[in-house]
Amino acid sequence: MGGHGSNKNGNESLTSRLLGSGLSGILELVCFHPVDTIAKRLMTSTKKPFSSGQSSAEGFKMLNQVIFKDAANQSTFVKYKSLFPGVGFAAGYKVMQRMYKFSGQRYVRDYLQNNHQSSFKSMFGDNWKTMMHATAGRGATWTAARNAPGSFALFGGSAFVKEHMFNLSDYNQATFFQNFCASIGGAFASLAVSSPLDVIKTRIQARSAESAESGWVILSQMVKNEGFGSFFKGLVPKMLVVGPKLVFSFTIADASIPIISSFIDGKK
Repeated sequence: MGGHGSNKNGNESLTSRLLGSGLSGILELVCFHPVDTIAKRLMTSTKKPFSSGQSSAEGFKMLNQVIFKDAANQSTFVKYKSLFPGVGFAAGYKVMQRMYKFSGQRYVRDYLQNNHQSSFKSMFGDNWKTMMHATAGRGATWTAARNAPGSFALFGGSAFVKEHMFNLSDYNQATFFQNFCASIGGAFASLAVSSPLDVIKTRIQARSAESAESGWVILSQMVKNEGFGSFFKGLVPKMLVVGPKLVFSFTIADASIPIISSFIDGKK
């Protein structure tokens, strides 16, 4: 499929997919990177805004200094810019991550639909399209085994909502609201499914080299000593912190790719 290929059978061109998924990464960075920066600065600061004996004005002044540092007394635009330290690397990473995940899934989906549609229909019946989208999401991130279950749930959950809640046969016809609802379903399913491996990975990384244990040992100890509920520790905070970012970027990608495709591919 060429960079400006035609938009036949609902398939977008490479350019449309890269632009749409890249846009989702850029907007996610613009909206959420400042929030992350503020949170980190508040957590690492030893100053105490609004402590006893301080007036409200003094408290806000100290809070302003903690959040904006050297830009505390600058213009609003300069303050906003100060919330993007190291943005060069972060921007490249975030945009490439979203382009790889969201545009890659669509190519795997197209391949499965063009070559293995009958197999999915025979195996999954009426749910063949949902399972195909889920499998495509898993295939798009096969190099990272930890991401596979989460990607499967992300795209599968989104497809399930579009098909069974909104009765959509062509997912590209989804409205922004429908894409938003589908992204919520996919994002929270993804976080829930990937939680057990995330907990194990975090415990492996938290151990020193001297007390290092394999993932299988940690898994068995968790089941024995803490029960299966331990695999979902920290899930609620993660949904509150990571969920909105994933919902936002997934919604933007799903909504913008067909729109961009209509402008670029429709000109042919």
